[in-house]
Amino acid sequence: MKTIFKFFLNLFPRPLLIRLSYVVRPLLAFFLRGNKYTDPIDEKSFRAFLPYGYGRQRSNVLSPSTLSLERHRLFWLYLKNETQFFSSNFKVLHFAPEQCFLKRFRNLKNLNYTTTDLLSPIADVKADICNLPFEDNSYDVIFCNHVLEHIPDDTKAMQELYRVMKPGGFGIFQIPQDLNRATTFEDDSITDKVERTKIFGQYDHVRVYGRDYFDKLRYIGFKVEEIDYTATLSDSEIDKYRLAKGEITPVVYKN
Repeated sequence: MKTIFKFFLNLFPRPLLIRLSYVVRPLLAFFLRGNKYTDPIDEKSFRAFLPYGYGRQRSNVLSPSTLSLERHRLFWLYLKNETQFFSSNFKVLHFAPEQCFLKRFRNLKNLNYTTTDLLSPIADVKADICNLPFEDNSYDVIFCNHVLEHIPDDTKAMQELYRVMKPGGFGIFQIPQDLNRATTFEDDSITDKVERTKIFGQYDHVRVYGRDYFDKLRYIGFKVEEIDYTATLSDSEIDKYRLAKGEITPVVYKN
């Protein structure tokens, strides 16, 4: 199973994988139904989750029903339990919208919800994160998860995120992060896709973020909370929802 998934992840470009997943997902959910693990996004349970990863594959992490990963389920639990996202009236901007959230967020009557991305076939607005076509102080909530590691000029992208967020607004800007690194690592001289996957975790990533990521956001002007939401959960809940224990969620605010 791991070998098959790795083959398809590396064979097809991401936009095509997104389209194919709509066909494959119901079959996976049917064959893996059970009661050992639960996806909190749709509350469906399975005997196992699927493996995932472009380089080193992680076992038992991809939900068969929503195709959510650890970070998506953590994001959902935090939003549901710690914010007013599902009840208050918010104008929301969502970068590179994940399938597991897209329809659910669109169906929320309390949200004015816009999605954007340069390449995603399921986004509303095609836009460059470094040159956004939105007015200053436009959005109450901004989600930008696992996007910045793809952007060569992430400083400009962060400045644009800050510009379009309303004062008093908040956002969640998740990234793949090595908390053992004090500083972020970049090396543009590494161009081979196999080598980039080995070093950066994915062939189209341009850096590995370290702990200085949070300070970079602060330098842009954001107030940043480094939240380990798994610390509020029991070990059995972390296993049940297949979360990454100790993962930090960067929650940002604009004063």
